Amino acid sequence: MDKILAWLESRTDIKSLRAAVCDLNGVMRGKRIPLEQAEKVLGGGLRMPLSVVGVDIWGEDIVKSPLVFATGDADGTCESTGRGILPVDWTAEPSGLIPLWLREESGVPFGGDPRRALAALVDRFKAHGLTPVMAMELEFYLYDPTNARPIAPVSPVTGKRLDADGVLSIDELDDFGSFFEEVYAACAAQGVPADSAIAENGIGQFEINLMHVDDPLRAADDAVLFKRIVRGLARKHGFAASFMAKPYGERSGSGLHVHFSLLDSKGKNVFDDGSNDGSITMRHAVGGLIQSMPETTLLYAPHFNSYRRLRPGTHAPSAAAWGYENRTVAIRIPGGSSKARRIEHRVAGADANPYLVLAGILAGALHGIEGEVTPPDPVTGDAYELKLKSLPPDWASAIDAFAAGSIVERTLPLMLRDMLVACKRQEMATFALQVTDFEYETYLDAV
Repeated sequence: MDKILAWLESRTDIKSLRAAVCDLNGVMRGKRIPLEQAEKVLGGGLRMPLSVVGVDIWGEDIVKSPLVFATGDADGTCESTGRGILPVDWTAEPSGLIPLWLREESGVPFGGDPRRALAALVDRFKAHGLTPVMAMELEFYLYDPTNARPIAPVSPVTGKRLDADGVLSIDELDDFGSFFEEVYAACAAQGVPADSAIAENGIGQFEINLMHVDDPLRAADDAVLFKRIVRGLARKHGFAASFMAKPYGERSGSGLHVHFSLLDSKGKNVFDDGSNDGSITMRHAVGGLIQSMPETTLLYAPHFNSYRRLRPGTHAPSAAAWGYENRTVAIRIPGGSSKARRIEHRVAGADANPYLVLAGILAGALHGIEGEVTPPDPVTGDAYELKLKSLPPDWASAIDAFAAGSIVERTLPLMLRDMLVACKRQEMATFALQVTDFEYETYLDAV
């Protein structure tokens, strides 16, 4: 702690701190605190209501939640996640961020905290002598926020509004070069291992890969911090960034692809058996992921908008299927050296909570490995043209499948399951009350 406090003392430009936990929707919620309280917060002296991680996407309490009035909206204790104080230099006044997670008053890890749910699954893999190695690829759109609806951004170099898909365009990356330079600098300052960047399929859409780490908690932390960095720096440069799954109905959605392998106690990749097919352990993991996918889809597609992305022919999966070097399926096994044999999980949207995405993947893989689940045959060719077991087609179906899932019940904290179901049902009820402009245009004078 002394090293962290010494760093803070050296940053004379930082005037205040933010202490925050990550809620079920991946939103960081917390307090602004004076510098003098840094030592207290880092030492576990800050308290926040346990219910804060279970609010809906608008920050509203969940009606009839047992965490609110039934228990007096009790506090939990906040612990540092181990990241210390992270510099936030893109705001009007530089500040520092202290990431936290929750314990109950008794000292028990709070089961409704998404980071705690992921940690519990990591511990179950450790009991098998296995260490998950995970990396994420996050897609996002840059857009012009001056319009009521998002529109493509104006190039900082040409002054012209982007008007075409620029997949893998080097020029487009260069046009936004100063933005990306600051993103990489901020990632370095916060210890987020940002790797390559590409222009993606949509107008103003980009992807940055985060390098693999042998700590899923660290990987999820990195993704949460990365999203804040990108959104904050986009605003600084005069545009905005969105990780919404499908901000434009007619353009590509934004995904959060996860690459996943397992190391044994000697550091060997247990998915590698020297062949192109991968080991039996890998196939059991695939079997578990496929079998659990209908009931864990809510973790990968948690919002109303998420299901606009999961449609056939959209570069996003629509069925619980797998294959080798096949980007039309949910689970892809990339080619290359057998030493790097891994699973690419392609279901999650960029709008999902990274802690819950990784928890869902580890839950499915654990189910498959412990139960020695045999996967279906791998798909070759266009999966969209085949009759395969589909993912839940809409938000309501995904919520119901998650609530009733037997694999979910065995692998995730019941507190988290119940909180997420209540949160999503409240959000769904709110959406059901909204009448869109398109409905008025279609029906108001016609029926």
